[in-house]
Amino acid sequence: MDCGADTGGHRPRLPDQRNLNSSRDLSPAPQDEPILAAAVRSGFIESWHCGRAAGIGSDGRAVLRAGRTGDPLFPRSANKPLQAAAMVRCGLDLDGELLALAAASHSGEGFHVAGVREILARAGLDEGALRCPAALPLDEAEAREVLRAGGGPERIANNCSGKHAAMTATCVAAGWPVASYADPAHPLQQAIRDTVAHLAGEPIAATGVDGCGAPLFAVSIEGVARAMRAVVLAEPGTPERRVADAMRAYPAWTSGTRRAEYALMTAVPGLLVKSGAEGVEAFAFTDGRAGAVKIADGARRAVTPVTVALLRALGIAEPRIADTAALDALAASPVLGGGARVGEVRAIWPA
Repeated sequence: MDCGADTGGHRPRLPDQRNLNSSRDLSPAPQDEPILAAAVRSGFIESWHCGRAAGIGSDGRAVLRAGRTGDPLFPRSANKPLQAAAMVRCGLDLDGELLALAAASHSGEGFHVAGVREILARAGLDEGALRCPAALPLDEAEAREVLRAGGGPERIANNCSGKHAAMTATCVAAGWPVASYADPAHPLQQAIRDTVAHLAGEPIAATGVDGCGAPLFAVSIEGVARAMRAVVLAEPGTPERRVADAMRAYPAWTSGTRRAEYALMTAVPGLLVKSGAEGVEAFAFTDGRAGAVKIADGARRAVTPVTVALLRALGIAEPRIADTAALDALAASPVLGGGARVGEVRAIWPA
């Protein structure tokens, strides 16, 4: 089934993607991407979420595919473990919570902000070195508390500030210019580009600018899954494995104490999960099983249900491995009516 399947035989007319991408057709409009999830309200399906997804078995073969899994896209923050591994390769000297924070899209909780300050201080820098935009904490409760206290958006509260602080610290360690660290031509960004391509097993299709202002490198959704698999299967002590181990040991530092990624990694010991903006999420398990998801319309509400469905299809959600009750709670996002739950967003792929 695809996005045009329930339209009375008439597919909605979509804009020509060539008019949207003036220089290249990076990711074609999803006329034939399959439906991955459906939103059900009061027993009635009112919305569908199309997309692409890939699952890799423990032997490294792609065993599940939906949509154009070989076409390039921007993985957004799902690239952060790869960026962090590149930084460690270039001399970033962090471990534990702070290394997890370097690969995080954090919620702006107090310990996150304090950790970013510590990364900067260790490099002899302060918040003025950050090039990410000022923002309120991603966590709504934390944002309300900042506003109640008379505060406002700050660069250090940006969910990408851990990555940016680590980038500045890497430049200090390598003897590279700090002020221009976000320039795609900077040696740090060139090293990150090479690392992403190597771990994904494919060339970089395009370079863009992420929401935080850092360079962003496009690969396929299968490439994202391969890269996450390579990170968890790397030899102990290597930069890639150090990042994977730090993120799995300190999942609250990679996202936040009230985030779905934290809940997933807590429910499945040994699972590495990293989400990104515009409906992207990638994961890998200790034995090499891995997967990645891209929701075509960028809807966050569909991501976790599809991820849980993919984990189940790959056999990672079995009782001997995972807290199945916790995964059941994550398998559907609530649909509300009058403040009460009247439906859910749930995966319909894999069937």
